[in-house]
Amino acid sequence: MSNNIVWHSAQISKEKRAKQKKQKPCILWFTGLSGSGKSTLANALEAKLHEMGYHTYLLDGDNVRHGLNGDLGFDEASRVENIRRIGEVAKLFVDSGTIALTAFISPFIKDRELARTLVEESEFIEIFVDTPFEVCEQRDPKGLYKKARAGELKNFTGIDSPYEKPTNPEVYLLNDKEDINKNIDKIITYLKNNGYLNA
Repeated sequence: MSNNIVWHSAQISKEKRAKQKKQKPCILWFTGLSGSGKSTLANALEAKLHEMGYHTYLLDGDNVRHGLNGDLGFDEASRVENIRRIGEVAKLFVDSGTIALTAFISPFIKDRELARTLVEESEFIEIFVDTPFEVCEQRDPKGLYKKARAGELKNFTGIDSPYEKPTNPEVYLLNDKEDINKNIDKIITYLKNNGYLNA
């Protein structure tokens, strides 16, 4: 970083922005295999929070690669950079007083931990969407497992690239057995019990 770059302090603080929105800003970081249901859950949760009057923004893996991360590939270095950038963007949303939802495979523990260090400890909520590999592959909503099995897609998580499960997520969801509404309620309950809503 250049020595000529100096941080500019804004007149309106994160605390003032959050108070105006009557919520405690945070990152809801959904992680899990492709096809685990991360995006479906994140979309449903955002809709519920919006209905309840909260200020949110959802960052989805595929959507972000259409713009901000459109220059990145899928090799390990690019995937690490993909998550680094998402962490930085989510941090800006937290600074705005917003509840940021992110739905990314984010397969490596060290990358998720790096994202956690960008904000205050209480502002990062890891949500592990635990769906068995066999179920994810059977669902295969984008046909990616099929392509990976055929050798048309390299470095695909679960096939030829590892997924490192969270060891102590704030919210743990079994997403092949539980009804989606029960999982949404579980997250809402966590947010209410820990002071993120109606702050």
